[in-house]
Amino acid sequence: MKLEKAFLEINRADFVLPQDKSDADLDIPLPIGQGQTISQPTTVKMMLEWLGAQSGEKILDIGSGSGWTTALLSKIVGKKGKVYAVERVEKLKDFGEENCQRAGIKNAKFFLAKEELGLKKYTPYDRILVSAAASSLPEKLLDQLKIGGKMVIPINNSIFEISKKSEGHFEEIEHFGFVFVPLIFDK
Repeated sequence: MKLEKAFLEINRADFVLPQDKSDADLDIPLPIGQGQTISQPTTVKMMLEWLGAQSGEKILDIGSGSGWTTALLSKIVGKKGKVYAVERVEKLKDFGEENCQRAGIKNAKFFLAKEELGLKKYTPYDRILVSAAASSLPEKLLDQLKIGGKMVIPINNSIFEISKKSEGHFEEIEHFGFVFVPLIFDK
């Protein structure tokens, strides 16, 4: 219900480049500059369903790009929740932050990715969404997830749901057949 409402309240056209606004309603990825893309709506919706974010949770959004997923997550977690958006490309971090400000998003903070993957300062997170494909599962992100939390991450051509059951114990579900831009700090 909250996911559907978020998709109704957050217009994808407000998070794409001006020349692509007329294509924002299409179910396709679109370029957002700097060699990056905004994912197609059905993929984002599936990832957010798998993530299962709830009201009041603390979310880490890695590869926040144009800010669209950050805005959607912000609506899902509500005023008592918090979204920490991390982007490695400074121009995209600024673009995403400005887009979210224009959309009235108040419970999200944006950060430029540093040498380390994730954002340890605010750990642990209830949920972690990664919007770029890693070549293998990044252990450093698992450490930033709270027990009982969940991460959704593309690895190669699959999307994984990783649930942290206890310290060092995880369950995973693999969904096959996806393509994403590469995650740069994936070691």
